[in-house]
Amino acid sequence: MARRCSVSGKGPLVGNNVSHANNKTKKRQLPNLRSVKITLEDGTTKRIKVAASTLRTMRKKAAQAAAN
Repeated sequence: MARRCSVSGKGPLVGNNVSHANNKTKKRQLPNLRSVKITLEDGTTKRIKVAASTLRTMRKKAAQAAAN
């Protein structure tokens, strides 16, 4: 499976790892994915991969909605 967030679509980034001698080698920065269970409208549960930053934002928005 691809290392991609199901909600926000965040995926791996590509850059260079630069040493003190200024040697450049390719480097991948992977998103911080978490496996989360969600409950669908019909009552079944499904496991999706969500980035930790997206999960934090979703919890923040849910708390704000509950407060209003």
